[in-house]
Amino acid sequence: MRRLINRYILREITVPFCMILFVLTFVLLMGKILQVMDLMINKGVAFLDIARLMLYLMPSFLAFTIPISLLIAILIGLGRLSGDNEWTILKMSGISLYQLSFPVARFTLIAFLMTLATTIFLVPYGNMTSRILLFDMARQKAAIGMQEKVFMDDFQGILLYADRIPVHGNYLEGVLISDDRISREPSTIIARRAYLIENPDTMVITLRLEDGSTHTVDAGLSHYRKMDFHFYDVRLDFASSLSGNGRTVVKSSTEMRLSELIAALRNRELKDDALRELSIELNKKMAVPVSCLVFALIGIPLGIRAHRSVRSRGFTIGLFLVLVYYLLRIGGEALVETGRFSPFLGTWMPNFIFAFAGIFLFSVSAREAYISRRYCGHFVDSAPSVSTLDKTPQDGGRSS
Repeated sequence: MRRLINRYILREITVPFCMILFVLTFVLLMGKILQVMDLMINKGVAFLDIARLMLYLMPSFLAFTIPISLLIAILIGLGRLSGDNEWTILKMSGISLYQLSFPVARFTLIAFLMTLATTIFLVPYGNMTSRILLFDMARQKAAIGMQEKVFMDDFQGILLYADRIPVHGNYLEGVLISDDRISREPSTIIARRAYLIENPDTMVITLRLEDGSTHTVDAGLSHYRKMDFHFYDVRLDFASSLSGNGRTVVKSSTEMRLSELIAALRNRELKDDALRELSIELNKKMAVPVSCLVFALIGIPLGIRAHRSVRSRGFTIGLFLVLVYYLLRIGGEALVETGRFSPFLGTWMPNFIFAFAGIFLFSVSAREAYISRRYCGHFVDSAPSVSTLDKTPQDGGRSS
């Protein structure tokens, strides 16, 4: 009987969890649609590369959507049991709130392990791989997307023109470059030949020019400077224009694995701001999965509160709790960045607050369920039995 009840409760939680997880993840992916469309239409990136990029970005979304989906699913699943008076029947059958929490705890443990694996392994791998993929897109676009006698302005601050490109595309001939990256002294570069050189380690694409000259005029048009060269390197900032934001050469904190974060924190040469950023990311790798346990602890007592509109109430309460949680989290991280809080306290503060609130609500709900069950049992015990009713007079109150 208990196994049947456990499977029933698991089903009531699993179905809304999967639906909400899909919807929330899709909504977050919709925020990247404009950038994706720009990559496909204006940058000429293949659809397969776009699909791979979305796949690599998925773990960073799942780290947030799994705990949120778990909380709302618990509120909806247990709320439906309470709204249909099934929780009342279970209490009268001798099932306590602790016994009701066993299947929820098992499901929460699965969500915790999923989030833990996502934050520790998948998120760093996805962020780093997406960065490499963006570099590959930039390299392919720089090597393949160039056309003869066509001005190319995809490079930030640089307008590039090539008079001739061989079929194999290994170099450019008759190169003309307008470099406006230095606004006070824009320059024009003319070269006989140019080669594209990429460095995967530093994520830099360089255009190496041969046998040319640079022509520079100051802002007042009073001085002209010419410089002849045999070799001249121009760094192409294509990856930043492709991804929409600049990318650092070294690994960022979100791209580091757990061991790399610990090793980086032992580096005493880093500045305080960098150390605080690394400490925040290290604590978040554990604080985010633990939020699944905290959300389950506070979701169980709130979910068993009887209400008619179960789904709307579950969504409303769930979104409100998530809003409060992430506001506390953002505020704590901001205090850590300013040096007012320690990284541990600022990152774990929302979990501590929600854990204390969940323990209090759970103990109150368990006590109410125990008193209600005892009251119902006492009412049943004190009710007249069938044998007593059979002994009552049946002839108008006169005994035979």
